[in-house]
Amino acid sequence: MNDIPTTRRPETLKLILASASPRRRELLAEAGYDFEVHSPVMEEPGDLPAGIPPAAYAESLAYFKARSVAEAYPRDLVLGADTVVALGNRVLGKPADADDARRMLTELSHNRHAVITGVALVGPGERRSIASDITYVTMRPMSSREIEDYIASGEWQGKAGAYAIQETADKFIVKLEGSFTNVVGLPMELLGRLLGRKE
Repeated sequence: MNDIPTTRRPETLKLILASASPRRRELLAEAGYDFEVHSPVMEEPGDLPAGIPPAAYAESLAYFKARSVAEAYPRDLVLGADTVVALGNRVLGKPADADDARRMLTELSHNRHAVITGVALVGPGERRSIASDITYVTMRPMSSREIEDYIASGEWQGKAGAYAIQETADKFIVKLEGSFTNVVGLPMELLGRLLGRKE
């Protein structure tokens, strides 16, 4: 991690969240961070380029989000994040529609998958810190009726892998290995380490 210029102490840097996600805002607020929100204006690519591991993909998107907002905040610290769900090396992003969500949930049913969140911090003096966290999630078998009911709830919309653990989809999960907040959308333990925060 690059050093922050001594002309401005780390604790005086304003934290800017480059995300429209209400879940990430809630996690930061609950952890006591003082921050502002500036949603990035960028289109997320729909397909994973061949040969790029899911973790590298998540980190790249997190960095591009942070970088796109950092131009407007050259004296502040900008936080970008992106969460993907991966079955092996295949990424399940945000579903395009209900049919896409149904396909994803069917694939995740009775399977262990990885939830990966890339985190990027961009700040003054060419500061750039990029990392990712991985949590493994195992889902129990879901019946066709359960999948249809979940789709009807609308909770799948805008969620990587078509589900949200912090809402009613937790009933489908039988095992979680790693950070819970990572699955929600922002690994707070990793963020604390990147910021050098003392808990």
